[in-house]
Amino acid sequence: MPEDTFDVVFRGRQVLATAGIAAREVGIRDGVTAAIEPLGTGLSGRDVIDLAGDEILLPGLVDTHVHVNEPGRTEWEGFASATRAAAAGGVTTIIDMPLNSIPPTTSVAGLKRKREAAGGQVFVDVGFWGGAVPGNRHELRPLHDEGVFGFKCFLLHSGVDEFPHLAADEMEEDMAALKSFDSLMIVHAEDSHTIDHAPRPGGERYATFLASRPRAAENTAVAEVIERARRTGARAHIVHLSSSDALPMIATAKRDGVRLTVETCPHYLTLTAEEIPDGATAYKCCPPIREAANRELLWAGLLDGTIDCIVSDHSPSTLDLKDLENGDFAVAWGGVSSLQLGLSLVWTEARHRGITLEQVLSWMSAKPARFAGLHNKGQLALGYDADLCVFAPDEGYVVDASRLRHKNPITPYDGKALSGVVRQTYLRGTLVDGRTPTGRLIRRGG
Repeated sequence: MPEDTFDVVFRGRQVLATAGIAAREVGIRDGVTAAIEPLGTGLSGRDVIDLAGDEILLPGLVDTHVHVNEPGRTEWEGFASATRAAAAGGVTTIIDMPLNSIPPTTSVAGLKRKREAAGGQVFVDVGFWGGAVPGNRHELRPLHDEGVFGFKCFLLHSGVDEFPHLAADEMEEDMAALKSFDSLMIVHAEDSHTIDHAPRPGGERYATFLASRPRAAENTAVAEVIERARRTGARAHIVHLSSSDALPMIATAKRDGVRLTVETCPHYLTLTAEEIPDGATAYKCCPPIREAANRELLWAGLLDGTIDCIVSDHSPSTLDLKDLENGDFAVAWGGVSSLQLGLSLVWTEARHRGITLEQVLSWMSAKPARFAGLHNKGQLALGYDADLCVFAPDEGYVVDASRLRHKNPITPYDGKALSGVVRQTYLRGTLVDGRTPTGRLIRRGG
């Protein structure tokens, strides 16, 4: 192949690179973006892909909060189904949470089991978080050295017995250990004592469930994380923030120099408690979907930079665990399945608010990549992996849960009309076809 010929060239009137959307040609060589030139330059490629007039070429999304559950609970979700769903939604990199697999990723042996299970069946790139649980402090540095991206802990029962939660003092001690090798603690921030004194969940009324997981539980736990991060100087990250009440203290902590980042999720930005029917346990997640006024403040927190990024918290289960027959929110598994839908969900809501697609991609691609330390992901830029998706922002569709690539056909978005269709996804310049797994297992710093 001549030196000036690329493996693949994309040409389009709308290409989202770091300088914004413009008419461009993109040359890919050896899986990396090697040239970005104005449309009409005439880059030469073995394959040339001309985008349709209604399509935008975007960097692939980076989803740093996905529960794959294999091995051990593969009937909930597995690496093949999860990564097919990711690719169908324009997601080219996921980082797998250390639970709800059996064993959890709380030891080097558990991480090796994960990698063995994932090997040869992933359609996008997959990295792994480690877990911080009581008694595994001696495993943290070895897991870090094995390439996990950081460590997840809970401040209350995780929902599965094999991943116990840390007391706040234990979390601080682990944070101090992580600080010594500049790793990261990511925290499910709900306070168990506050929840113990809240009304009991039970039955089909969503309002009863919502009252059982009050904002105060999140606010108290977020304050705890901030204080422990401030004391230790460690990096901390709040996962799936749902309480807008916590935003002022988060903003203050950031201004004070606390090394803190925060994510929220599509379900907190697109759904409201007022619209959830009683018995509709597909909507159950923890922390819960809150009221419309709370949702508006979360959007404001994104726009002013208090919240850093948007990730799915894809937490699937089998249909029976959602207790669909009885609709009891106390019994049903807490988790929303939306890995395939995130870009369309957020874009549908954002465009109504006058928020640009460039901003959406910053929240869902560049910023998650940056927070996780993925230095070659999250942007369409020279030297970055050519992980791309072709997106038709104006095309509409209605969600059909039975046609999603997730293993179990349940989502609160079933029947919802959305804007924006992912037409193709490319991993290192190669089309993800859903038949040939070309994803890689990636490591921190790799």
